[in-house]
Amino acid sequence: MGEALALDAAWLFAALLILLVLAAAGIAARRFLLERGGATVECGLRRPGRSWRLGLASYQLDEFRWYGIFGVSMRPEQTFSRRDLAVVARRPPTEEEVTILGPGRIVAECQLGASTTIDLALAESALTGLLAWLESAPPGSHLGVTR
Repeated sequence: MGEALALDAAWLFAALLILLVLAAAGIAARRFLLERGGATVECGLRRPGRSWRLGLASYQLDEFRWYGIFGVSMRPEQTFSRRDLAVVARRPPTEEEVTILGPGRIVAECQLGASTTIDLALAESALTGLLAWLESAPPGSHLGVTR
């Protein structure tokens, strides 16, 4: 009976290990596919009253798309229009934020439209890229008219 129990435990452990490896492979494959589109950076996101979430951000033609790091969907969890997104301030992360986000991040406080705010945590080079992407909008796009 003891040997059968040990054998069952070994099979259960092996099955759990296989599931963990498959989950890690799935996350890695999803990240590879997201990064294949180009202009992708690691980016933390925090909405007012919520905690930080780690993820990837992608710059598209007129959208800033944010994907949660552990998601399974290839669709973005959040999409922000370039026309509505503005960086209003930046600051170094607090000690508590560094433990969540990792070292070398800058927190960008952003305004979405007239009343909504979000925080983005990016590497300094990624923040420079975000600012350049925001400034490179086509003429008149802030008015809703492009030529």
